[in-house]
Amino acid sequence: MSYIEPAPIKDKENPLESMMQRFDKAVELLGISEEMYHILKVPRKQVIVGLPVTMDSGEIRTFEGYRVIHSTILGPSKGGIRFDPEVNLDEVRALAAWMTWKCAVVDIPYGGAKGGIACNPREMSAGEMERLMRAYTTSMLDVFGPDQDIPAPDMGTGPREMAWLMDEYSKAKGMTVPAVVTGKPLVLGGSLGRTEATGRGVMVSALAGMEKLRINPYRATAVVQGFGNVGSHAALLLRDRGVAIHAISDISGAYYNDKGIDIAAAVAYRDNNKGSLEGFTGAELISGDDLFTIPVDVLVPAAKEDVITRRNVESIQAKMIVEGANGPTSSKADDIINEKGIMVVPDILANAGGVTVSYFEWVQNRIGYKWTLERVNRRTDRIMKDSFDKVYETSVKYKVSLRIAAYIVAIDKVSSTYKYRGGF
Repeated sequence: MSYIEPAPIKDKENPLESMMQRFDKAVELLGISEEMYHILKVPRKQVIVGLPVTMDSGEIRTFEGYRVIHSTILGPSKGGIRFDPEVNLDEVRALAAWMTWKCAVVDIPYGGAKGGIACNPREMSAGEMERLMRAYTTSMLDVFGPDQDIPAPDMGTGPREMAWLMDEYSKAKGMTVPAVVTGKPLVLGGSLGRTEATGRGVMVSALAGMEKLRINPYRATAVVQGFGNVGSHAALLLRDRGVAIHAISDISGAYYNDKGIDIAAAVAYRDNNKGSLEGFTGAELISGDDLFTIPVDVLVPAAKEDVITRRNVESIQAKMIVEGANGPTSSKADDIINEKGIMVVPDILANAGGVTVSYFEWVQNRIGYKWTLERVNRRTDRIMKDSFDKVYETSVKYKVSLRIAAYIVAIDKVSSTYKYRGGF
């Protein structure tokens, strides 16, 4: 399954307000000045473009596209391009800021950005998609650049679209510029390890959390909600390290086996069954809601946003939640989770393995040399473990959850860099 650089799916409410709630808590604890607060809050650049595209029918339709650069204080901005009917400026602004904090928390020298086009890729042909992506790239020639702003895939886009972007940008520059975008096909300079990168980060985060909670992985149990790219790779990698996966799920339902599910068999079944677990016989079919009530050591929500809410949070019996998805826990459930003593490794940290390998892809493109899979994985694991330890130490220091601690780490890094660089 294709790798996409992780980014939070929009909140059911205003995504900008959702992100700012946690941002405000961290700023208050850090004692950031009002001046710095507004510097960190306001995006550096916001671009809105109209994109006329000839459809297969001969009709010319105009799409609205966005690119928001939230920050470049740590380095060139980084963030995906989303093709979705409900893309809007507030959403893109929220995602751009979120990418700033995500890159900062794993100590990657990038700022945050995000792009999007209001369209429905499920109703468009490959030719229409290509013309739209090339039009968007042309409109962003003064924004994109390997030293300025580096896009990547997101919802509705993938390696194919990034190949078109790289080609259009390269033609305009008169030379091949692979480092302008990440998430490309391997033959165009993509990195080994990118497909499993986010799931790998979830695995490293889960093991780091188990170590703090003194849970032996070889005696540990887990459930994984969502069996797409992130969830299936997280389940495979956790199983390889001794964790028994008692339940998995996808849109067809949840599948439970108290003796542990053969994850490799489940992946093979899904891949040969049009991407669905429907009919899988290696476990008992249960309701998706029941998956959250299973008493296990680790719960990995790896599907969509707002699956852990006030409605079901009281029934969760896991000792730890590792957020493979983006925004799986509603802000209203945070306090209850903390009261129950459940450790939560937040999405801003747990699924940062994807952007980490995107960074590695950019580095390899810049030096013109490909790393081995072993080197990519080793360096990803080190960054994820070091980042977890930093966030954990911060949570102890400020007596806060790992979620707020992750924001504290990120905001402190960005604000300190602003102070050293000055210029305002």
